[in-house]
Amino acid sequence: MPAFVYLASQSPRRSQLLAQIGIRHELLLPDADGAHAEDAEALEAVLPGESPTAYVQRVTRLKLDAAVARHARRGLAAAPILCADTTVARGRTIYGKPLDAMDAARMLAELSGHSHRVLTALALQVGEQRLSALSVSRVTFAAMGAAQIDAYVATGEPLGKAGAYGIQGHAGAHVRHISGSYSGIMGLPLYETAELLRTAGFAL
Repeated sequence: MPAFVYLASQSPRRSQLLAQIGIRHELLLPDADGAHAEDAEALEAVLPGESPTAYVQRVTRLKLDAAVARHARRGLAAAPILCADTTVARGRTIYGKPLDAMDAARMLAELSGHSHRVLTALALQVGEQRLSALSVSRVTFAAMGAAQIDAYVATGEPLGKAGAYGIQGHAGAHVRHISGSYSGIMGLPLYETAELLRTAGFAL
């Protein structure tokens, strides 16, 4: 059984979720000094006509490519490398991370009173083998007034989150219904993650 897994994600929620199922992990993050800088915005740009499913899977593959190169460059000990990416979609419209508070308010106004999908793609590098999985959940927001949206945006929570909300935070007060994986909506679907890790040799 591998001793640990590298988590190539800056999301504290993903780290917490991995710890929840007893997986020891080390973070494999981009260089803090900007050397070998990875352009996250370019990685996350949507291609013309790209579907939400194709988008989230492609971005996850690119993130894992970057993490594998980072691992090799640093000469780190061998261990599986895990990447994930989450996106929010209503129909074929993709809601990524908001640019600013105004963009967050726009996204929330469009999601208010409707159902949308939350797609989280996983990719795990085990030696020369690459494993992948996809979790798709559905979230229904209650109708939110402008004052409610502004109050939520003012918490700062929407920034840096796909779809401009975090279900585990204040936004939970506006969620009428979810179908699927709560942990997947948070950013790391635990069932699918455990399945990949079992294939890699972890005892779960």
